Amino acid sequence: MSPYLRAMTAILGREALRFLTQRERFLAALVRPLVWLLVFAAGFRAALGLSIIPPYQTYITYEVYIVPGLVAMILLFNAMQSALSLVYDREMGSMRLLLTAPLPRWWLLFCKLLAGVLVSILQAYAFLAIAYFYGIRLPPMGYVWVLPALLIAGMMLGAVGLFLASTIRQLENFAGVMNFVIFPVFFLSTALYPLWRMAESSTLLRDICAWNPFTHAVELIRFALYLRLNLEALGWVALTFAVFMGLALWGFDPARGMMNRKTR
Repeated sequence: MSPYLRAMTAILGREALRFLTQRERFLAALVRPLVWLLVFAAGFRAALGLSIIPPYQTYITYEVYIVPGLVAMILLFNAMQSALSLVYDREMGSMRLLLTAPLPRWWLLFCKLLAGVLVSILQAYAFLAIAYFYGIRLPPMGYVWVLPALLIAGMMLGAVGLFLASTIRQLENFAGVMNFVIFPVFFLSTALYPLWRMAESSTLLRDICAWNPFTHAVELIRFALYLRLNLEALGWVALTFAVFMGLALWGFDPARGMMNRKTR
């Protein structure tokens, strides 16, 4: 086995063991979207009176509409949780030990990112299974088509978390940053409301939602669940991933990045 594959296997195995020993993390990742689905969706549907005909030209209920957004919520929270674990590992010294391995830094960070994304995909499918038994039925092949969308969207959100982890040194500070990032990103997107509904309230809010990368992650997942590819959303998600992955690599570079400045 090549050193690259050996490193990937070791990092994925470590994250799998951490996931198995932290079962409350799995349950917490499901509780948030389930609360929105089972409790808030009914009230929102009655209050908003939504009859949504999205771009794939099919009538759906409000519960069905928000399922992709709630799946993306799982990816978002897990990305921030993985970034939090990076800050913790850096404080404990294990992250510094990992980055001193005789392999390219970008590969080690990519493996770390991939491990967190695979865990979040498992959580997303668990949520989709619960939604299915709740009565929310999506096209059967949509559960297969959505896998690449989950992977790409998860990598993009994970890259954002990786960049944030490179900018924050203390664990206590990161918890506040998580809330500052998660809630505006989630609510100012199409996870809960379509863009035309936002436009009825405020053109500025509509434009903010349209530029929000999380919106494009949600739409990529939403279209994939209905066996369609949203090229615009895919392009924005890929571009955001490239930008934040580059910033994260710069941030974790001890010669130029933020970690170097903080240790002086």
